[in-house]
Amino acid sequence: MINVLSKEISELIAAGEVIERPASVIKELVENSIDSGARHITVEIKNGGATYMRVTDDGCGMPFDEVPKAFLRHATSKIAAASDLDSIMTLGFRGEALASVSAVAEVEVMTKQRGEELGTIYKISGSEELSHERGGCPDGTTMIIRDLFYNVPARRKFLKKDVTEGNAVSQILQKITMSRPDIAFKLIRDNRTEFNSSGDGELYSAIYAVYGKDLARDMIPVDFTYEGVRVSGFTVKPLYSRANRSFQNFFVNGRYVRSRLCTAALESAYTNMIMTGKFPACVLLIDLAPSAMDVNIHPAKAEVRFTDEKKVSDAIYYAVRNAFMEADLLYEFELKKRVDWTEKPFEQPEMKQQEFMFTPVDKIAEAEKQLTAPKTVETASDEPETAYIAPFTAYNRTEEKPREVKLPAPPEVPDDSSDEAEDFGDAPVQVQESVPQDNSETAAEPEKVEGFSYISQSSLTRTAEPEKPAEPVPSVWTEKPKLRVIGEMFGVYIIAEAEDKTMIMIDKHAAHERIIFEDLKRRNCRQYSQGLITGVRVLLAGDDFSALEENTALLEDMGFRFDFSERPCAVATAVPTFIMELDMEEIIAEIAKNLRLNKHDPQSHALDDLLHTVACKSAIRGNDKNTPEELQALADRVYSDDTIRHCPHGRPVIFTLSKSNIERQFGRA
Repeated sequence: MINVLSKEISELIAAGEVIERPASVIKELVENSIDSGARHITVEIKNGGATYMRVTDDGCGMPFDEVPKAFLRHATSKIAAASDLDSIMTLGFRGEALASVSAVAEVEVMTKQRGEELGTIYKISGSEELSHERGGCPDGTTMIIRDLFYNVPARRKFLKKDVTEGNAVSQILQKITMSRPDIAFKLIRDNRTEFNSSGDGELYSAIYAVYGKDLARDMIPVDFTYEGVRVSGFTVKPLYSRANRSFQNFFVNGRYVRSRLCTAALESAYTNMIMTGKFPACVLLIDLAPSAMDVNIHPAKAEVRFTDEKKVSDAIYYAVRNAFMEADLLYEFELKKRVDWTEKPFEQPEMKQQEFMFTPVDKIAEAEKQLTAPKTVETASDEPETAYIAPFTAYNRTEEKPREVKLPAPPEVPDDSSDEAEDFGDAPVQVQESVPQDNSETAAEPEKVEGFSYISQSSLTRTAEPEKPAEPVPSVWTEKPKLRVIGEMFGVYIIAEAEDKTMIMIDKHAAHERIIFEDLKRRNCRQYSQGLITGVRVLLAGDDFSALEENTALLEDMGFRFDFSERPCAVATAVPTFIMELDMEEIIAEIAKNLRLNKHDPQSHALDDLLHTVACKSAIRGNDKNTPEELQALADRVYSDDTIRHCPHGRPVIFTLSKSNIERQFGRA
């Protein structure tokens, strides 16, 4: 027997798709406030939002007659025709948020449009209207939600602890704050202000308000446009990466989204520059034509689909790489105080009990007599007098530590977060770095990409003809002050002086290892291709097989040739000689997967590890005897080449220490 569900049951089922927890309610209501044109938004929660939530804005408000209509399902002011779905620029558009909230909570609305004498006070609970009347209230809208899931106890018992739910609310508001730095946001949590953004329109100010000065100081700006896709914002320097992906923030046309594509492109840009187990942090704003994406694929609008995924991936990758080149990634050496974790904290001595006891009156009188009695000359004691000499304090400062040298302070912004792993977990996304081919010094200068002075247009496009020579790319070497190598310390570190009054420290093994690694990746592997008498058969999924078949020219450049006549098996008829001892079937499968994911360097992780090993074993080592000329040549190469900033394992290879910081340590500044 087929039953038609009642309105009450269907409302509860639909609400369950949109409202999962208090953070879901806050997200929907704050997005409505943003769409209303608000410039100040205040969010208040109590008990993690389970019992009380309030969202107040100074937006356009709602007219009296249309307030009840706003709580009907599929009622929206943002879409009128099917064609509007191709040009969505608002955050909310489904017309389900208010209906879903009112189905599972008690809702009170106070709203007023500018110029009206009185506003509207509207109450609804469990989708049933309780009151609708005129009343006094400020311009804008205030939504108060009480007792979430009061009529769905099965859902309410799955809410987590108050602190966990409160953290989820805080995180979603932090992300919205960074997506709209032109709006002032305020979060009040259990009667205490947790953070407050200025709304001055500066993204850096919003990051500072949300994450504090430590992370904001370690960010570098990003701004790059590629084929109609603009990527702007900030990304962290590789040395200051985080332990998980919780600090990766992507906003597409102002909407926070979770995207494997964006994450893979970001981490691809950090390949061989970041340590294993670390993840980059970023706040990246991706702007593209509304018709180039679909935001209508997730009930909570937390995911998007792009019509041209490769173009978006390339835009993110080259935006971050360009930011690295412009920032130069020369790290200032930071002197930190050493913390003695065994040292006991200062404890005030306990007062003896007798110090708080009352002194008898007769004892006081006796003490007064002794104080007023005339002093008499006493005979000299047999013990010799000893003079107390204070120790010379200049040589007894045992507790004083060297002053800490800090990085330059960030711009002045107002002084006004639990980690939540993304749905795809914290396992590393295997991505590889794209490295330009080695070029002749006499090659013609290529045409530069607009807005990007380091990568040419030809380096962003892949040629279809394998016989066509690779287009030259501009050198990453930049003109810097000349170095003078002073010497070598501990047999490991090169010490040099730059003309701009800066001391340079270089790890010679890590630097030489990176140089060899870059040279290995730039070589043409065609000359190392070895034909196989018996081909290697690899069973592939349909998309992976197609990815291999569509990139035969690139595969031949890598030293591979395939026979695709036995679908779904790809038969490798030639492979590079240096992978003959490895698991070729596994390597080919990973290359196919990387090509399907549009990664900029499709070579496998195993092949990359092989190059790491070759580079490490070939590089000079600590305590190796090197002539001054060799040290000078190595220092000049490292200092001038912007790609030699980290070893292949992600460790930094060069630090700087300015003259002013050195003088501060000696008390001269």
